[in-house]
Amino acid sequence: MIIELVSISAMNGNKEGIGKALISLIGPMRVEPGCLSCRLYEAVPENDQFEVVARWQSEQDLISHLQSDLYKRLLLLMELSSEPPVVEFYTVLEFRGLELVECARKPSS
Repeated sequence: MIIELVSISAMNGNKEGIGKALISLIGPMRVEPGCLSCRLYEAVPENDQFEVVARWQSEQDLISHLQSDLYKRLLLLMELSSEPPVVEFYTVLEFRGLELVECARKPSS
């Protein structure tokens, strides 16, 4: 699995426009092949920051997404960022859930 993180700063009065444009991308991203999830967050307390977090099944799915017209629209929004956007990709080799919490919280003998 690969996690994609894009952070865009929306200062200088363009917060509402960038927010609406980002919202319009989330639904179409969610139905792209290999997209496991896609969410838009407004960073707190820096309420002028938006973060798009998507999880991709494979590197090929991510590459297809990066080559899409939809990602071209995201790139255009990144250009409107009042600060350099943050774009990061994390390759996840292991995924653990609640069982890790249970194991960590189990009383020691």
